Amino acid sequence: MTSENENTTAPRIVVCGSINMDLVVRCQEIPRPGQTIAAESATEICGGKGANQAVAAAKVGGRVQMIGRVGNDAFAGRLRVNLEKHEVDCRAVLPTDDCTSGLAVIALERSGQNSIMVVPGANGKVSEADVRDHRQMIESADVLMLQLEIPTPSVIAAIRIAKRCGVRCILDPAPVAADWTDELLDVDLVCPNETEAAAITGIEINTLEDAQQAALQLQARGAKNVAVTMGEKGTVLLAGESFHHVAPTPIQPVDTTAAGDAFAGALAVEWAKTSDLLQAARFASIAGALAATKLGAQQSLANRNAIEAIRNQTCKE
Repeated sequence: MTSENENTTAPRIVVCGSINMDLVVRCQEIPRPGQTIAAESATEICGGKGANQAVAAAKVGGRVQMIGRVGNDAFAGRLRVNLEKHEVDCRAVLPTDDCTSGLAVIALERSGQNSIMVVPGANGKVSEADVRDHRQMIESADVLMLQLEIPTPSVIAAIRIAKRCGVRCILDPAPVAADWTDELLDVDLVCPNETEAAAITGIEINTLEDAQQAALQLQARGAKNVAVTMGEKGTVLLAGESFHHVAPTPIQPVDTTAAGDAFAGALAVEWAKTSDLLQAARFASIAGALAATKLGAQQSLANRNAIEAIRNQTCKE
């Protein structure tokens, strides 16, 4: 049987980004500085923003290729096998002999809120040369997806290739880089959450109007389109010269770790399929909400059928 991912008409998505093993520690409350608590459980889960977005895109029907690195450790094989299990092409996932794979330690409260510490490991070795070596892969894509868990110069190298060959480029600016440069905004869409948008613009974001002001600034600084995700407040979308508010999907959050990655992956595929950014943002908003209802990153990501079921139900209401 041919899966949707194998359909030659399905959008071609290239993700250049991080591949991590996530150590998720569940607790009643995230400890304060200097406080020691007894946690409830600990689980190893495949993650990394790049890998999460690759799996999210694959699960909604994208033909996905991943550019990244894993280390020389026991996690490397597991991370690669996991991506391949989700039908992500890993030919450009490179081994790195002199370091470990990326690791994220996630403290997860019962409320669903989290605090994350990331050890870059092999992700920090993704070089501009790695990106240039896979130029043809990027040039053949419908959408290039980027985040900031690999070195900033490598992200910029990918942006430049995409721009030169007319490939649509999406940046999830997380985590906001200490060496931030507005060259990172030379993309077709930047999709920060409210915390990231505030860090980049200096605008404190509490309301939809605040998010609109941040979006206008990001667009003035280079981004063609901006989507500021705001959790239970929904998403503020600046598409060209038009603002739209994408209402949130009502949920009871369990784990918000992968909500932003689910949003980005689903949006990339739907935007490539329809060329309608507002429709894609609505589809992606449902994907992000569904991801927050389950524990973990990649195993929480919804497939197209689940997202469309919610979308169809919403349309009837």
